[in-house]
Amino acid sequence: MTATKAASKPRAARAKKASSGGPSRLRIKVRAYEHAVLDRSVKQIIDTAARYNAELVGPIPLPIDIKKYTVNRAAFIDKDAREQFEMRIHKRMIDILNPAPKVIEALTNIDLPSGVSIDVKMM
Repeated sequence: MTATKAASKPRAARAKKASSGGPSRLRIKVRAYEHAVLDRSVKQIIDTAARYNAELVGPIPLPIDIKKYTVNRAAFIDKDAREQFEMRIHKRMIDILNPAPKVIEALTNIDLPSGVSIDVKMM
């Protein structure tokens, strides 16, 4: 019994330590269909954060989501004649450690091209 109680105390201590005083982090996930547009947008975000001396981690390339669609070429007879189409969604992740209010304000005012979606989480 004492071994299980002793083993459970460090877990509880770690959970309290991580939730109470850990450094705050701004996690930005950027998605786009074209990798060139995505890379330009990520560079613009990094330049904006670096202008205010923010501590950055990334950009980290995430796995590409590939959605494949198979379509019949003919409407009625030729079942064997098919075409395949695919959509590739490229993703990058950037972490900003201990973001200052000026950095957050500058990132909200940034103008990115259409076709680029952003998810921002405060951790």
